[in-house]
Amino acid sequence: MADSKITVGIADMKIAKGDGILITYALGSCIGLCFHDPVFHLAALLHVMLPLNMEAGRTHPLKYADTGIRETLRQLEMQGARRNRITVKIAGGAKMFDVGGNNSLGNIGQRNIESVHAVLNKEGVRLLEEHVGGTVARTLLFDVASGKACIRSYGKKDIIF
Repeated sequence: MADSKITVGIADMKIAKGDGILITYALGSCIGLCFHDPVFHLAALLHVMLPLNMEAGRTHPLKYADTGIRETLRQLEMQGARRNRITVKIAGGAKMFDVGGNNSLGNIGQRNIESVHAVLNKEGVRLLEEHVGGTVARTLLFDVASGKACIRSYGKKDIIF
């Protein structure tokens, strides 16, 4: 993987062209989405926290799966990516808290996974691979040139996908 690293924060998205590594940390129940147009060598990494944007005024679109995915696609297409070539790999959606009862907070990771799947499907974007669920936080690295993703979790072997 290349040397130049671009860090993507929580509720954030960054785009890179040609080469470099996009990296995001602390994917617990959050989802990291690696967008890639292999012909145009354009990539984006989006770190969403919640499944749906119910915010009045929608001032933080990247925080949510629905508006974050649409905004990322819009920006990629503005830079020349084509929707029919864009593929996505995702990681995260862990169950980080064991909350008793019917509290949906405990399974926000699963709701995030379902929302990401639904929005990608609706937007006509192909999900290539995913590494989701479980109970472990992940760091996600995405190589712009190769389109390969790498997941690092404390005490576990790296997963390349």
